[in-house]
This record gives sequence, structure tokens and C-alpha cells, in this order.
Amino acid sequence: MGRKQANKVIFENITVTDAGAKGVSVAKAPDGKVIFLPNVVPGDVVDVQTFKKRKAYYEGKAIKFHQLSSNRIEPVCQHFGVCGGCKWQNMNYQQQLFYKNQEVYNNLKRIGKIQLPEFENILGSEKQFFYRNKMEFGFSNSRWMTEKEIQSGDNFDDKNALGFHIPKMWDKILDITKCHLQEDPSNAIRNEIKRFSVENELPFFDARNQEGLLRTLMIRTASTGEIMVLIQFFKENKEKRELLLNHIAETFPSITSLQYVINSKANDTLYDQDIKLFKGRDYILEEMEGLFFSINAKSFYQTNSAQAYELYKITREFAGLTGNEVVYDLYTGTGTIAQFVSKKAQKVIGVEAVPEAIADAKENAKRNSISNCEFFVGDMKNVFNDAFIAQHGKPDVVITDPPRDGMHKDVVEQLLKIGAPKIVYVSCNSATQARDLALMDEQYKVTRVRPVDMFPQTHHVENVVLLEKR
Repeated sequence: MGRKQANKVIFENITVTDAGAKGVSVAKAPDGKVIFLPNVVPGDVVDVQTFKKRKAYYEGKAIKFHQLSSNRIEPVCQHFGVCGGCKWQNMNYQQQLFYKNQEVYNNLKRIGKIQLPEFENILGSEKQFFYRNKMEFGFSNSRWMTEKEIQSGDNFDDKNALGFHIPKMWDKILDITKCHLQEDPSNAIRNEIKRFSVENELPFFDARNQEGLLRTLMIRTASTGEIMVLIQFFKENKEKRELLLNHIAETFPSITSLQYVINSKANDTLYDQDIKLFKGRDYILEEMEGLFFSINAKSFYQTNSAQAYELYKITREFAGLTGNEVVYDLYTGTGTIAQFVSKKAQKVIGVEAVPEAIADAKENAKRNSISNCEFFVGDMKNVFNDAFIAQHGKPDVVITDPPRDGMHKDVVEQLLKIGAPKIVYVSCNSATQARDLALMDEQYKVTRVRPVDMFPQTHHVENVVLLEKR
């Protein structure tokens, strides 16, 4: 039943039925509309207060719990529910895997409308916490106050924060004490940088007025034990910058690469910035099956190193290489997959739009003494044409790992034209993957599907599909 309260509807005794996209859960209102709810678990029975009404759905929040789901667990993180990062921390891991698998299946079935083989078991992550190798934090001089703090009526003098953006609040940062996503010494480094900066009165960034000194912090770690720290300053202040960087270097001698950026533009992306090395070398090394990959401040590398290895093993297995194949690796990034499969291929051709990534890929191949990989830079839809195929040979296997938007339709057309016997499609977004599979359905049959969980505690899921020529 519903009752009005200041134009907001309250629905009582609503059962949460499903976990939807973007990490929110789903329930049904008495009028049949869908309700999207954060911080609840399928199986919970709750009273819901709505705060947004649309034609087909409501958005709301649970204001009272009548019954707790059997799949609910106690979140380990003190910041759960405010930070917005690990939205599924309150759901047991097996259930997380169930919903991820379900999402991939629904997307491939509903959007792709194609015939599917039986899914192979979703591959869970051995580590469910402390699995990320890259974290980015923001500095702010007006930290987000939690409801608890506001209600306490205490006077909080220290308004500085070093942590995460509150979802949908571009200028508010939640101060993070302990994050469960990246291994130590990540928390120790971040907390010490904050403590030292406050003590030495280094101004934290003010996003609204575009002033202050400390802007962002990036920490990258590798399975080799190497660590990269990069501080982004809003403006140059040599004395204060060196004070902080020297302190970091002295306190954490294990840091392999200490770098900084002076960035006074409106946004804080690094890709168009000149990155300066303060101490150590300007990259760290990641290792996989005896292959070493250099990762610099701008490199893209799968964020969960241990699970990336599992993902690549599945990709290689699906490709079924014997040593005689010509393999094309589209959207190759720094050439990780290309080099990973190279010892089982005749030759591998990697294509990628980001010039720095291709420079890294070539450098990595040299480092790994791999001579049967060639890398080319350019926008996939322009480079990957008839002349390119004529020059490098027709592929026996194509591996494609596009960004979230999926493949450009021209790339799909070119794949259909080439007609390689096998395509292995790795995707971080099964909705766009499903769209692309539908476009290829006439010529290609999906013969294997295996989802892979790269990001425990979140709704994100990767998926690997093998397509074989009909």
C-alpha cells in the first residue's frame, strides 16, 4: 500500500526481487512499475520512499527493513553505502556471481537475440578484496560530511579530504581512511600524504573556485611488488611540491616510480599532460608467465592483474592456437594479449588507436624478445582495411577487446568481409557485445561463452565469446 508524504510516495512491505544494472537492485511497486533501489539485496523486504517518478519506473531508497535476505552479509568497509564504489559488498560472493552471469545471459539473449551454447561457469576471482592495481584519489578542501557527522552536531575543523568523489557530486570528496580495493602500502601512502599535507598546511584543491595546490593522487601497484605514485598539483610551487615529494620518497623507500604533474586546466585527466619524474624510473613492471610489461602513468592495463591472467588464459584457450596461425589482436592496448598468445601463433598483428600504447607494446615485445608480434597505430575503423589485410595476411583468428562502446560498425563490416575462421570477442560490456554479435550472426555462430569476474563487490563483469564461421 502507498501513502503520500510531501509528494513522495512510501510503499510498504516491498520484496526486492533482482539485482539490476549499475549495481542497484530491483523491486515492483503495487502499480506494477519497477523500483530501483541502492544498498539493498534481493530477498530483503523493505519499506521504500520514492524520490523520483518516471513513466516506467521509480527511484527510491529503503527506509525500513522488515526482513533481511539470506544472501545478505555484513559489509567489511566502513565507507560502504556512502562512497558508492563497492555496491555489492552486502551480498555474498556466490550470489554476486549469479547476478553477473545472469546479466550477461540476459543481454546476449534479449539484445543479441541469437542462439547461444550453454554458458561455461563464470570464473570467480580468488581475491575478493585488495585486487586492484590502480587507484585514483581526489584532494578537496570541502570534504563530504556523512549524515552521522552532521547529526552529531560536533564542530569539524578539518575540512580537507583525500578520497573518492561522491557519486553525482563533482565537487565533493569523501575522506577515505581504509579502502579495501588495493593492497598495502596503498592505504598507508594515502593516509601519510594526507597527514603530512594537513600538518604542513599544503592547500587542498577547491574545485568550485579552482584554487589550491594538491589535486589528485594515483597509486599503481604490480604483482612484482613495484609501486608508482603520481601527485597532480594545480599549480607550481617548487618549495611545497618538493617538501611533499621528498617526504613521500623518504617515508616509502619501496616506491619504484615517484612522479608529478602540474595541471591547471579545468579537468584532471592526465592524458594530455606532461608527466615529470621526481625519483626512480617512469614505469613499473608487471609480470605474467615470464613476460614483463612496462606500465607508465598513462598506460591502460587490466585493473585486476591476477584475474587478467585468468582472462587471457581463457582467451588463448578459446583461440585454440596450434603455432601456425596468423592472429589479429584488435584494440591491442599495450599488446598484452598479443604477446601472451604469441608463443602459440605464427605471427600476431596488434592494432590500437593510442600512439603511446603502441610505443609501450613495441618496447614490451623487445623486452620479452618476442619477434613475431607487429604493432600498428591508428583508429581501428580506418586502419583495419583491405590494403592492411593484403599487406599482413588474412587472419586465421581475430581477437578483439574493444572499449565499453563495443566495435564501430565499420570494424564489424570489415570482420564480416575478411571472414576469419574464428573470432574471440572479449568484452567489458555485454550489452554492446550482444549488439555486435547480432550483426555477425548471419556468418558466425557463437560456440562458447564464459563470463569472468574481474571486479568483485561491483556489478561489472567481463565476458569472453568464441565465434566460429558458419
